[in-house]
Amino acid sequence: MKLIKYFSLALLAPWVLFSTLSHAATNDQLELERLNQIEEELTLQREWADYRWKKTNSECYAKFFVNSCLQDARAKYRREIDPIRAQEVLLNDNQRILRDRIKTQRDAERAAERSDPKRAQERADNEKAFQQKQKEAAARAADLEERRKDAPRRAQENKSGVKLD
Repeated sequence: MKLIKYFSLALLAPWVLFSTLSHAATNDQLELERLNQIEEELTLQREWADYRWKKTNSECYAKFFVNSCLQDARAKYRREIDPIRAQEVLLNDNQRILRDRIKTQRDAERAAERSDPKRAQERADNEKAFQQKQKEAAARAADLEERRKDAPRRAQENKSGVKLD
């Protein structure tokens, strides 16, 4: 009875591991998508800040104290853009970590797939089929080359043959 229990556990362990990995990958994918949406929002905020800054800069040239106006516009832009930049740095770090984690999980899945004996046999069969096709292609190419070399002789034989009409 214990043997059956251990045997059933041995059969279920890879399935549980794979389902855990795929579930973790799904959560990481969802988190990465959420972070990408936040990144789009931050990019939009940055673009609006740039727009306002450029508009203010162009308006400054219509005033008498241009340099003072430009300095004020630049200071306002810096106050607006610095929090956005800080959020982008944190966001990029989190995205990088999630992408690395997803890549590691994919690599683990691929390694598990490669170690599967059925897959190994399939790869070996594919390799043999590929080698066979290569040999056949080389034989066809050699035959074609031989025919090309033999073409003038055959043409001469055809010319010296009997003409119909």
